[in-house]
Amino acid sequence: MSFINYSSREISCKIVYYGPGLCGKTTNLQHIYKKISPDSKGKMISLATETERTLFFDFLPLALGSVKGFKVRFHLYTVPGQIFYDASRKLILRGVDGVIFVADSQVERMEANLESVDNLVKNLKEHDFNLEDLPYVIQYNKRDLGNVVPLKEMEEALNPRKVPYFEAVAPKGEGVFETLKDVAKMVIMELKKKS
Repeated sequence: MSFINYSSREISCKIVYYGPGLCGKTTNLQHIYKKISPDSKGKMISLATETERTLFFDFLPLALGSVKGFKVRFHLYTVPGQIFYDASRKLILRGVDGVIFVADSQVERMEANLESVDNLVKNLKEHDFNLEDLPYVIQYNKRDLGNVVPLKEMEEALNPRKVPYFEAVAPKGEGVFETLKDVAKMVIMELKKKS
């Protein structure tokens, strides 16, 4: 649920990167943070667990325009990939405006991808959200590795709704901004519908 700050004339929207452990969520955020102009982003905050990190930062993408004279600020979050941290995942999903599911393309990670999608649907329901109604895109990451699942198979398994998807190699920045821009546009379209 977007937050409106009337004094600064900004609408804050929350986009969450969801996916299994070590799929590239953190790498996506680090790449975006590194490339965004310093004067349009906030500080990156990293909350470390024993095995992973949850990252957060906000930024103001001037190129995406405004809604009814309000600038749109995006807050980007990653969730811990391990199911063990499910309480944190649920907390981070509270008030979400858009979701990017980062799938690990490696053959041996397909089961973890499927488990993570099921977990996303379940956790969204606890906040009275339905994935069908949210701006949602999928990023098939690690496409440069030798042992990847063919794209067609990943689509059949992970994308029955046929939402937009992007192939990515997050450490090189390939597909990173394309994924974010697409979900950001969807979030802004939803805001315009509601205003």
